[in-house]
Amino acid sequence: MSKASSKAAAAALAAGGKTGVRIVVAGDRGTGKSSLIITAAVDNFPGTCPPVLPPTRLAEDFYPDRVPVTIIDTSSKLEDTGKVAEELKRADAVVLTYACDRPETLDRLSTFWLPKLRQLEVKVPVIVVGCKLDLRDENQQVSLEQVMSPIMQQFREIETCIECSSFKRIQIPEVFYYAQKAVLHPTAPLFDQESQTLKPRCVRALKRIFILCDHDRDGALSDAELNDFQVKCFNAPLQPSEIVGVKRVVEEKLPGVNERGLTLTGFLFLHALFIEKGRLETTWTVLRKFGYNNDIRLDDELIPSFKRAPDEVMLSSSSTLIFLEILTLCLSLWQDNNLRPAELDDIFSTAPDSPWDEPPYKDAAERTSLGGLSVNAFLSEWALMTLLHPSRAVEYLIYIGYLGDPSTAVRVTRKRRLDRKKQQSERHVFQCFVFGPKKAGKTSLLNSFIGRPCPDGHASTTEEKFAANVVELPGGTKKTLVLREIPEDEVKGLLSSKESLASCDIAVFVYDSSDESSWKRVTELLLDVAGHGEDTGYEVPSLIIAAKDDLSSFPMAIQETTRVTQDLGIEAPIPISSRMGDTNNVFRRIVNAAEHPHLSIPETEAGKSRKQYHRLVNRSLMFVSVGAAVAIVGLAAYRVYAARKSSSS
Repeated sequence: MSKASSKAAAAALAAGGKTGVRIVVAGDRGTGKSSLIITAAVDNFPGTCPPVLPPTRLAEDFYPDRVPVTIIDTSSKLEDTGKVAEELKRADAVVLTYACDRPETLDRLSTFWLPKLRQLEVKVPVIVVGCKLDLRDENQQVSLEQVMSPIMQQFREIETCIECSSFKRIQIPEVFYYAQKAVLHPTAPLFDQESQTLKPRCVRALKRIFILCDHDRDGALSDAELNDFQVKCFNAPLQPSEIVGVKRVVEEKLPGVNERGLTLTGFLFLHALFIEKGRLETTWTVLRKFGYNNDIRLDDELIPSFKRAPDEVMLSSSSTLIFLEILTLCLSLWQDNNLRPAELDDIFSTAPDSPWDEPPYKDAAERTSLGGLSVNAFLSEWALMTLLHPSRAVEYLIYIGYLGDPSTAVRVTRKRRLDRKKQQSERHVFQCFVFGPKKAGKTSLLNSFIGRPCPDGHASTTEEKFAANVVELPGGTKKTLVLREIPEDEVKGLLSSKESLASCDIAVFVYDSSDESSWKRVTELLLDVAGHGEDTGYEVPSLIIAAKDDLSSFPMAIQETTRVTQDLGIEAPIPISSRMGDTNNVFRRIVNAAEHPHLSIPETEAGKSRKQYHRLVNRSLMFVSVGAAVAIVGLAAYRVYAARKSSSS
């Protein structure tokens, strides 16, 4: 291996936050564990071995990667089972031994040791080693492949199988070389052994790397681009004859080269070929140079983290919004501002996966009739991701081709308290918490917001749901609104945190207008939330929504709701019927209330009393201040008078 590859291996190790490779050797009593370790360390078979060796350190230059290796021996005593388990949990790789002259120890791998590793959740490469090869019965010769193939089919964590002899020093260094290599250059993230193909996440990462190296964006790597790629990854240029050789290898197997150079198909084929031939370090070196870790995601060091006050939020910067709009318009093949499922897949084809396949993003935006997203819906999903997980949003922004400074891809809003003082919000994305009792119509409100039909019957919401969409205001201004449904059973837990309302721009309280008990419960929730806001200083504008307006209201509904809302100092309930498709511009009214954070803030009796008390205290302080000022002025006047009288005398 070249020095460049060795440095890359060391970088790979550092990327995982390790200072060396820790290999734990385990297996049944008498299978040759200690002899294997000593022979590897001193290149000599020991006459006698202690029951358990102390940790054994191989010299840094023992293997070409020049990465320190520490080998841990384990006890075979029953009373040391717990200690062995702890060592296995700390391993970077595990070497499981069996004795070639004792078939029962081989059987124990699949009946005890490998299941034990799974039970302990030890998810590291496993090297199976047959020791005492020199003692095998010559009449029972079978190939290693025949013996191990069924076990490897059952236990995919097995990276390599090898037989050795400590006594005759056969393949001893190779055992720990394969173990070290499995840590530095693991096969599992890159290659599917069963199908003999690159794994999807590996393909996606290599596609992104290919696009980054294709400087002229013509879909192929020219000779110059190939050379630049080689220099970046391996610190050495390609000779013209080597470039010709690379292309010839590809052309012999598939059409992966055209008149412009090496295509993506050819690029992927070369990496699959490297891996098949055991040269995983080549592909890992490439991935490391472009910032990927063992999970084939960008390393954490490349993703900025953001600090903000509780009532500040992260929103996409203007440069990010321009990039996303251009990207979506370019990929909308029909130029109709809609992204079909295939076009969405294309956007995220250079990311490890689609970021919106799981909650809370799945089904959080309006889908087109073809199952895709409009450009507005796509931008709404992105706004939701930036709001909830800004670092994740920046990570995926890098994956899909954003070349700007990641630290400026999002911006911090000013504090909501300052917005309230200035009586205007500068945000273009608002988060609305939706409260309400069961069966009130919260989910229906979210569904109507993203154009999803109301389901027949009722299913209680047990977890938070989100819905995001663009709301167009009078004059053509567009704002993004994020609705977050809070299940009734989760309200108490939410309000147990002091800062739970800090990220909320507006709260909406939904009740069933045909059910008096629903109204009473929603007023209790409103008072709880308003009281929490007053206690913590994170008061939020609030609106009440009377859902199911197509049904008859409960008796005295108008008088009761009017009394309560007037007492709280907020608007009367907004009637809607999601089933009838009548939302009465409710989403515009929600955004309008969020834009004016000093209005529509409910006041509880406790809050009013607290305000009145503070006013009295301030007034008293003012009188004290005025009295003190008068006294000071009087004293000064007396001193002037006394001084004049003294001088005249």
